[in-house]
Amino acid sequence: MKETALTRQPFYMILLLILAGEAVFILPFVLARVFRPTVLDVFQLTNLELGTCFSVYGVVAFASYLLGGSLADKFQPRVLMAVALVLTALGGLIYASFPSYETLKVLYGYWGFTTIFLFWAAMIKATRVWGGENKQGIAFGFLDGGRGLVAAGFGSLGVFIFSLFLVSEIDAATLVDRKEAFKHVILISSGIIGFVGVLVFFFLKIRQPLSEKRTHINSIELLSNYRKALKIPSVYLLMIIILCAYTGYKVTDVFSLYAEEVMLYNQIEAAQVGAFMLYIRPVVGVIIGVLADRTKASLMMIFGFVTIILGAILFATGVISAYTELLFFLALIITATGVYAFRTLYFAAMKEGNIPLAVTGTAVGLMSLIGYTPDIFAGPAIGYLLDNHPGEPGHQHVFIMLAIFSFVGLIATLRLHYISKRS
Repeated sequence: MKETALTRQPFYMILLLILAGEAVFILPFVLARVFRPTVLDVFQLTNLELGTCFSVYGVVAFASYLLGGSLADKFQPRVLMAVALVLTALGGLIYASFPSYETLKVLYGYWGFTTIFLFWAAMIKATRVWGGENKQGIAFGFLDGGRGLVAAGFGSLGVFIFSLFLVSEIDAATLVDRKEAFKHVILISSGIIGFVGVLVFFFLKIRQPLSEKRTHINSIELLSNYRKALKIPSVYLLMIIILCAYTGYKVTDVFSLYAEEVMLYNQIEAAQVGAFMLYIRPVVGVIIGVLADRTKASLMMIFGFVTIILGAILFATGVISAYTELLFFLALIITATGVYAFRTLYFAAMKEGNIPLAVTGTAVGLMSLIGYTPDIFAGPAIGYLLDNHPGEPGHQHVFIMLAIFSFVGLIATLRLHYISKRS
């Protein structure tokens, strides 16, 4: 079915979704991913303590996915997303004060509410509406590929700001010097995030198809949406697929630390590795999105899990060392390609799974409820493995865990492909 003039969406809308879709996660995740050695240093945290902060975020997000999904079927995406961005940016003021570990856990719980309860399902639904009937792969490919570019941009900007405000060479910089430099990274990032929230409120006006417009949804209709979504087999398979693939995404948090501990890079070089990895994401996102529309999202998922398993094996076997720099980057690119492919495919597969647009928010909430539980367990698990097996052995254990989850995800994807092919 062709799109009409009433449902065709302006291109700048997806650009706003891209900008907002990653900006909201810069403070809780991207800075820690790019600057992990620095974050551990300036906040005086162990890997397990940082993982516990992520876990607190995940616990709040767990409930928020379910409740926020229904919220997205009731209110305009621009309102929910704008409020979420501004509130997330305000949390950056506390983050920049380098609070205690206990306060940091509370802050991550707060971010779990702002980024998930208010933001997540609203962004997914707005993207699906923008993609229309026949461009779901492209819509989610643009979304995650673009989000990757935004994350990479923030990462590179952060590295530049960090190096700019260091008063001496990184190897000679004191803890106070590193804190002051990283404080500027946090504050400038927070200012940009708040500004994006203002842009979203005034300009993100997605036109929904007439058949899907909502003026009010009562509790009976909400319960009906849950019943409808729970009767769809692909919802359960996508729960498992997202869980396994998102575990891989959480593992990408360790690449900058791997660069420091195994490849023996300094903190700025390690942060540059983290930023470089983010530039893989936009390329993979767009290519996979186009291929998903021309083939099937489930086929691209099979490719993604096979690629992750290959990369994880390279890291787990211990063949990578400070003397095999080329192999390190090759394994990083292979693993990141598989991981980032799923950032496009998670929700592009909803159409292939016969999930109605009217229950998109509810289905996203249900799938995310289980699929994003790595936010709860992956951080502490990774932290425990790294702290109790210092150096390369800890990283090998992490990548063995990744390979196991990817294999389970591969089985679920093969089942989804079979159901899709049969229907």
